[in-house]
Amino acid sequence: MVEAFPIQAATIPDALTGRDVLGRGQTGSGKTLAFGLPLLAMQQGNARPLHPRGLVLVPTRELATQVTDALKPLAKSLGLYVREVVGGTSFTRQVDTLRRGVDVLVATPGRLADHVRQGTCVLSEVERTALDEADQMADMGFLPQVRELLDLVPADGQRLLFSATLDGDVDKLVERYMTNPVVHSLAPPAASVDSMEHHQFLVSAAEKQAVLARIAAREGRTIMFVRTKHHADRLAKKLRAAGIRAGALHGGKAQNARTRILDEFKSGETETLVATNVAARGIHVDDVSLVVHVEPPTDPKDYLHRAGRTARAGATGTVVTLVTDDQKQAFRTMANQAGVTATTTTVSPEDAELTRLTGAREPIGVAIATPKREAPRSRGAQQRERGAQQGEARRSRGAKHGEASRGRDAGRAQRSSHEPGERRGEPRGRGPRRAERGFGGQNPRGGADGGRAAAGGHSEAGGRGSGGGGRNAHGPSGRSGRGGHGARNDRGGMRRDRT
Repeated sequence: MVEAFPIQAATIPDALTGRDVLGRGQTGSGKTLAFGLPLLAMQQGNARPLHPRGLVLVPTRELATQVTDALKPLAKSLGLYVREVVGGTSFTRQVDTLRRGVDVLVATPGRLADHVRQGTCVLSEVERTALDEADQMADMGFLPQVRELLDLVPADGQRLLFSATLDGDVDKLVERYMTNPVVHSLAPPAASVDSMEHHQFLVSAAEKQAVLARIAAREGRTIMFVRTKHHADRLAKKLRAAGIRAGALHGGKAQNARTRILDEFKSGETETLVATNVAARGIHVDDVSLVVHVEPPTDPKDYLHRAGRTARAGATGTVVTLVTDDQKQAFRTMANQAGVTATTTTVSPEDAELTRLTGAREPIGVAIATPKREAPRSRGAQQRERGAQQGEARRSRGAKHGEASRGRDAGRAQRSSHEPGERRGEPRGRGPRRAERGFGGQNPRGGADGGRAAAGGHSEAGGRGSGGGGRNAHGPSGRSGRGGHGARNDRGGMRRDRT
């Protein structure tokens, strides 16, 4: 990188002074480093376990990975730790990562909210917060979670908000959470006519698939956008049957499959990506020279963000929308709202104009083997993921409850063998191990030492006392004090466990 992009040159100086910054720029304009560099440069020292000091909220898993990958090398040179927490990946591994301390945390709102509820991430020490693609988070319905998370961040912290559009719900975020922000608007809320060519291809329904196949067989990276995950899978399968290396990307695939498909597209192993809106915003792939709307989008924002996958960072690109007779009026209305003027051309599969505008050519016709089927994230898979989160919470509670439910008879024997005031025996079996795996001194409300021990730092009796005291100092009545939780071997505690 030799010269800063305009959005970077405009916003970074203000961000480095500690001011709240509100930036609007088209997708692909360099917003990631516009907020990422100030977050890293202003970080002083390392974060405590479970207490990130920099936070980046993004709408999609792919964008979280992209931001993390962009910031990691820079953070490493400063001795800082940048990691992501997103849905679709192991909750337990994320907990382990957070316990090691994360200086700048990149997260999707849903998964971060899960960690906050479980007490595995505390936002009370966040000094700087960045929201990337804020308009998409609003469109996807994430704003209630975003507001809940921002309410947990110190009110005097710095806020950096970047978006392609600044209207509606985004304005409400600005009013509520930003203090006298510096506003930099470097692009109109429309696709850049200087760097993109927009085309409306009028095509008959009978010839549409053949036209798509010839376009997909072109040289260079192509993204084709469809409305549903089933359509994405069907179209990718048809293209592979025609000898075109195509992959489908959508939210129904497991996260490891989505990552693999995107990596294959970036490396050039796959040259045509068939995607739903999961890839429409925030994903940067170099040298995408053509974007095809297989169906005209109904929302002008969707059109703009899909189109933004090409002509990024000063490059040029072509955007094509296939329109059948019954879709002409709807497309015209949407294009006017998006501020786009598209050249209209009637095409058929073998037209020379189709080849001239897109590089379309005849597919080789030799079917490419379909990759091993990736099972969609079924309801059962989602339930298993939630179960993993709940299991982590149960493990953290295990230290508090000890072995009361499994060792009732042994507990009674212990009670009869101890003198008043004598320390009770430690729970056997998995009690101490559970205590070690508990949530390190955190609670979802942001308390620093609210009765949960740091990893491996449980009290003497295997409980989660915050200062070494636990419910282990039994007086003559056999009742414990109100310190941290030790093994509940008293009869009252067992009755509570059973109810």
